[in-house]
Amino acid sequence: MITLEEVSYSYPRGGRQAISRVSVNIEPGECLFVTGPSGAGKTTMCMAAAGILEHEFGGEKEGKITILGRNVKEYASLSEISGHVGMVFDDPEAQLIFTSVEEEILSALERRGLSAEEIESRLSSIMEVTQLTALKDRAPHALSGGQKQRLVLATTLALGTDIVILDEPTAELDERGTESIISVLKDLKAGGKTIVLTEHKFTKFRDLIDQMIVMDAGRIRALGKPGDLIADEFVKGVIFPDYSGIRDGSSHSPSDEQKPLVSIKNLEHAYGEVQALNGVSLDIFPGEFVAIVGENGSGKTTLIKHLIGLLRPSGGTVLVDGKDAGVAPVSDLAHSVGLVFQNPDHMFFADTVAEEIMFGIRNLGIPEPDMVLKKVLDATGLTHSRDLYPRWLSRGERQKLAIACVLAMRPKVIILDEPTTGLDGREAREVMEILKHLQQEGRSIVMVTHSRQIAEECTDRIITIDSGRIQSDIRREG
Repeated sequence: MITLEEVSYSYPRGGRQAISRVSVNIEPGECLFVTGPSGAGKTTMCMAAAGILEHEFGGEKEGKITILGRNVKEYASLSEISGHVGMVFDDPEAQLIFTSVEEEILSALERRGLSAEEIESRLSSIMEVTQLTALKDRAPHALSGGQKQRLVLATTLALGTDIVILDEPTAELDERGTESIISVLKDLKAGGKTIVLTEHKFTKFRDLIDQMIVMDAGRIRALGKPGDLIADEFVKGVIFPDYSGIRDGSSHSPSDEQKPLVSIKNLEHAYGEVQALNGVSLDIFPGEFVAIVGENGSGKTTLIKHLIGLLRPSGGTVLVDGKDAGVAPVSDLAHSVGLVFQNPDHMFFADTVAEEIMFGIRNLGIPEPDMVLKKVLDATGLTHSRDLYPRWLSRGERQKLAIACVLAMRPKVIILDEPTTGLDGREAREVMEILKHLQQEGRSIVMVTHSRQIAEECTDRIITIDSGRIQSDIRREG
């Protein structure tokens, strides 16, 4: 259905080729699983296969792409191609434009010229399989990251295309959400749809995969049946995360004399009529490494935004390093606590890695700025990238840069919202090693994660949130 022959591509101002001499034939009704390190060219290859590079991007293009037997250049526009190929991008916010969940899905259905009865039936079915029925009136911007991802998938399903390309569709989803998407994809495949999927969760998708591509530095490193590829050491490092040794068998238990750095009492927060947090109370002590887990929409991100003053309590109190986070200016709180967002790209605006880090250092008036810059570059492994444009970095390097920007401001508490999203196994381990080292230096680390494996193998304390309440708070011994 789609064929790439010796396809190479360089982005405008991008320098090196993003993909180089990529050749693959995607058969009707198969599931092609594309994986590899961040920055390997996975997304670029998918955009080439969807016709996006040809019709929407500049840059230098080589090779031949055919979709349904036609050269991609013969299609009048991307709109014509989108009648056959639907793509879900890894940044869901870029694809959401309407004022409610229902309107987003309806817009896609109405483009197909279906009857009113058929639209209503398909709308109900799509919302059910993507677990969005209860959210149909919610504004997309008010959804959690995982809920936004499900909504973008729902709008793509509504288009009814024969070929569906998904760029990390479960990166921001919890276990239940991931299983739901896998179930949807199995049904699509059973119905004859062709699926191209970039992902790092190989184990979850294994039963769905017919053919697998492992990319590295813009080239296809391996191509074939999954069972034939997973013995390769490079492939194993990408698809099977290994966090052994990070927790090192030790645990941090606060002494009776220690005062908490963060003290939350009966915290309440509502978005309109939606109660996101309901009576949350907890203390976080110096040197703790805490994981906050729970399903999408459970209140995890809402909770941590209160620690940096991005949200203010509807009720209760939040004290951070002795400051009242309910009223203290964000600039004051930034001296004590730093937040690494779920999507690190939302943090960047400077022209180089060094300038990005120096902004926070200068803004807070931290002494010896050049020495601080050098130290955080070394600590995060970014010394060689100091003069590069941040958005040219791989996803893993951008995540490290986001950590470096926060670390440079010397906060006592470092908060991270899903810091391993979009990272392969080796990159995820590198990030966790950095965080463990920061804990050993005395920082308190608070991390929101969907990964139970990371929570159990890397952290000392696991707090589970459900429906805006703390369901369990377990400090691990030994």
